[in-house]
Amino acid sequence: MSTHAQELKTTAQALVAKGKGILAIDESNGTCNQRFANLSIPTTEENRRSYRKLILTTPQLSTYISGPILFDETIRQTTRNGKPFVQVITEAGMIPGIKVDTGAKDLAAHPREKVTEGLDGLRDRIAEYYRMGARFAKWRAVITIGEGIPSQACIDVNAHALARYAVLCQEGGLVPIVEPEVLIDGDHTLERCYQVSDRTLHTVFAQLYAQGVAFDQMILKPSMVIAGKDCPQQPSVDEVADATIRCLRKNPPATVAGVAFLSGGQSAEQSAAHLSSMNARYQSICPWPVTFSYARAIQQPALEHWRGEGQRVAEAQQRLLHRAKCNSAASLGDYSSEVERELALV
Repeated sequence: MSTHAQELKTTAQALVAKGKGILAIDESNGTCNQRFANLSIPTTEENRRSYRKLILTTPQLSTYISGPILFDETIRQTTRNGKPFVQVITEAGMIPGIKVDTGAKDLAAHPREKVTEGLDGLRDRIAEYYRMGARFAKWRAVITIGEGIPSQACIDVNAHALARYAVLCQEGGLVPIVEPEVLIDGDHTLERCYQVSDRTLHTVFAQLYAQGVAFDQMILKPSMVIAGKDCPQQPSVDEVADATIRCLRKNPPATVAGVAFLSGGQSAEQSAAHLSSMNARYQSICPWPVTFSYARAIQQPALEHWRGEGQRVAEAQQRLLHRAKCNSAASLGDYSSEVERELALV
């Protein structure tokens, strides 16, 4: 048992507190630059710093967001007057988190499949991030659905890496967010996504158990069970909620601290509607809180408004807060198109 066990339990529970979710702002520099380039924002370190500062200093953000996940560059940055972002986060009443994997790379001998790397030196990186003030971490595995894939080898190797990461985090005092993402890309049906998600989660939890991960000191960040975006038969909101909860109730143990979904390429409104349906219909029979850990589904409207212009910061922050509020409502089962409009900017 980790010497940090009580702290880890407390942190994990705080991250999935009622009405709150996690905000992922841990895009790598390459991904962040790509999003900037799409909007003609100069891809500089200063612009990345300014954008992350815009997010982290949004007034009242901590009402709806328990903690942001940072990228390595961001956790080392400060405001213009020299205040570390970690201090900005903690003073706002949120918990700082950090992405610790080094990205998904091609899996040898398995074309079109990926394995997430970053275990080498991870124990030392965790120790450094803990000293810097981080209290939770994230590692994302990528599972692709396609002709003949995913292979069991791909699922096994990613589950093993997730489990090794998670147990190292708990040893070092960070709550691990375990993120096995089944990608939305492709034309697969809802049923095919269910089968792959079920197999993936089953394997992940077998590995977590084998490695000695304490389930009450971790958070699962799964993708929803949803049809591929190119599938001609798109399921209804309630069908996605039904399939997702059915898959979840079969896999994560009841002792897991919480489930915080990724948005995975869904629109902001779609990801909120799916989460809300899950909570409205199934909250009473789920043994863990079911909430969000979204990136683009919260950030994108703010980024599109800001576009690197200082005079647009306050309005961009309002858009960010609006999305955080909508997803907070969804985590309570209270989101609807009417709520979307009520909370929208006047």
